[in-house]
Amino acid sequence: MTILARGCTHGCLPDEVKKVLRSVASDLGDSIHDLNTLQVIPLKGAMTNQVYQINWPTTPSATEEGLIRKVLLRVYGEGVELFFNRDDEIRTFECMSNHGQGPRLLGRFAQGRVEEFIHAKTLSAADLRDPHISALIAVKLREFHDLDMHGPRRVLLWDRIRNFLKEAKRLCSKKDAEELQLNTLEEEISVLEKELSTDSQRVGFCHNDLQYGNIMMDEETNSLTIIDYEYASYNPIAYDLANHFCEMAANYHTETPHLLDYSIYPDEEERRRFVTIYLNSAGKQSSDQDQVEELLSDAEKYTLANHLFWGLWGMISNYVNNIEFDYMGYAKQRFQQYWLRKAILLGPAVKIVGVCEAEIPTVLAEKGHTPRSCCHNSSLGDQKA
Repeated sequence: MTILARGCTHGCLPDEVKKVLRSVASDLGDSIHDLNTLQVIPLKGAMTNQVYQINWPTTPSATEEGLIRKVLLRVYGEGVELFFNRDDEIRTFECMSNHGQGPRLLGRFAQGRVEEFIHAKTLSAADLRDPHISALIAVKLREFHDLDMHGPRRVLLWDRIRNFLKEAKRLCSKKDAEELQLNTLEEEISVLEKELSTDSQRVGFCHNDLQYGNIMMDEETNSLTIIDYEYASYNPIAYDLANHFCEMAANYHTETPHLLDYSIYPDEEERRRFVTIYLNSAGKQSSDQDQVEELLSDAEKYTLANHLFWGLWGMISNYVNNIEFDYMGYAKQRFQQYWLRKAILLGPAVKIVGVCEAEIPTVLAEKGHTPRSCCHNSSLGDQKA
């Protein structure tokens, strides 16, 4: 943990943060006389940054008493420059705000920023399985994908995965590289890119990290806000759906937050319902069931790319991030799921490489899977994707 983050955790804010907060308070019409009286509340669940709620009393007016002002303080995690460009992320943040999406940017300092505090409920793992809330997410995700954002409308997924692989090879030990078969992954990435990239695939502005902690709900209006855009970029929309489906098996607020329960991965009916609502949103009724089935199938195949992306992310984070999280355990599970699901989704015609190669036929036989079965359950139940 950085010195700055450690100070925030213990309620002792560094001078540079106090200076920004004083400026933010002034912009909001408040006057903080004693910065040492600021209330600092650590918020759990973040795996890239350290996040805090900062409270102070507002300046009372002639007609009403002072209330409590809340802002969000984000301290950037160590090594994040290996995953995304912070300047690009800030531009995305500001562009989203201009579109009326997400919180406002209130202030910046070298190692972080101050954001508007959204007065809404952060969703829980269980909320993602609520049919009503899931339908709202599907509609909101379609709206997100249709945003006209900055930058070229170009798929970044494959370049990012290759860059992650390069960094993982540079950072990790020989033992970890051999155990996780890093030398085979360049070929795997090329196979996936060739198999999944089609001329008909729809590209949109994707969040790429739509876990429950990045979705907030106004409980009075039921409106949703999607937050945290560090990994956002143009990508195939099927990939973003795949990422969300994988996150439906996660719970980052347990004693083992790195473990994902694949036995509760959404079944085909649940995924089809989500895809149908997604396609029918924005006033566009899709009577073409083939379109639903195509996106459903594409999203399931893109879970393979998602396993590689977050598996490599976990490996790199294990070496550069000091947040209390079992990044390597997380990475190993994602790679295990990749090898198992590849055999199921792409079939025997695709070369199987890696530590799970010998185990795959046995696992498939035990589960009664045909090569292209869509069931996502595995012998790796109770593990985090």
